[in-house]
Amino acid sequence: MNYQLIRCDMEHPGDVSSLQSLLEKGKVKAETIKAIIAQTEGDGYARGYATLAFQNLLSSYLEISKEDVFEQIPMMMIGKTGGLMTPHYTLFIKEDDCIEWVSEEKRFAFGVASTPILKRNEIGTVKQVDYVTEAVIQAMKEANIDSFEDVKCVEVKCPWGDGGSLAKAASALGSAIALKEIERHKVSQDSLNQDHSLFSLKTSVSAGQEQVSARVIVMGNSRSSSSDLYIGAGVMEDALDLNGLREAFVNAGLEGGTPLSDEERERVVQVFVNAGADALSTVRGKRHTMHTDALAMHSGILAKAVANAVVGSFVGETRILCSAGSEHQGPQGSNLVSPVIRVKGDAL
Repeated sequence: MNYQLIRCDMEHPGDVSSLQSLLEKGKVKAETIKAIIAQTEGDGYARGYATLAFQNLLSSYLEISKEDVFEQIPMMMIGKTGGLMTPHYTLFIKEDDCIEWVSEEKRFAFGVASTPILKRNEIGTVKQVDYVTEAVIQAMKEANIDSFEDVKCVEVKCPWGDGGSLAKAASALGSAIALKEIERHKVSQDSLNQDHSLFSLKTSVSAGQEQVSARVIVMGNSRSSSSDLYIGAGVMEDALDLNGLREAFVNAGLEGGTPLSDEERERVVQVFVNAGADALSTVRGKRHTMHTDALAMHSGILAKAVANAVVGSFVGETRILCSAGSEHQGPQGSNLVSPVIRVKGDAL
């Protein structure tokens, strides 16, 4: 299979014109779109509006109902942008290669899965933990990724519900169990958002009222992929950790100079970042005011804006996917970074 990512700009939350142009020109076939992640401006209503815009467009090309589009294609709208963050979306493309592919080199692959519809009393519980564990394993199998080391990034979008951030915690821990980062018996209801020694180094979770189940995308590298892309991963110990950032790009196959060379920057297809700066009240022993100043209610947006600026300055690009979450998504205060790099050829 050939796996690709295509990044498109958004002029407003409902702007799907770039995708429409790709479809009209035949550059993308609707049936090859397996997931969409968007960095959208605005609140939950804007996320829902963006989701509906994709549903309306794709339902006409796929000749199925809008409801079926929503069910078949995970659409993860990461809402609220700050600082220099550029609203955009990334298309996850999977297509038959029409050739028998045999290679010792592992290349970018992804798999998607969804949990059953979560009941209100299941959101933010160990039941959700187990559902997400099963979904991550399913998505990993779909991607033909046979080693946990080859999994580099898991993106989860789950319902918010009455569980609040507990839903994000349950999703992150479920993914960590699936990836063998932690053991299931160590997770109880009391662990959620309490035991910060339990976390995933590869999972980013967002929650929203527009979701009714947890939607999962597992990204990694596989020998069965004929893609010209490769994905790496790394951890920034804090929001200023350039060494950790550089190592993530080295893991993806670049030399990782600081900053990247122009040639290396052109090979960066997308960067998935989970920002944790707002999990703590200090950075390197110095306090910050994300939780105490006038914008304290928007600390997650501030954390994303900081990550976008630091990582964006490294790659020379503001269209990187930044989510915010301290709920078992890396050590508190850290950033999880997963760069996708083009190994050969020109950008789409």
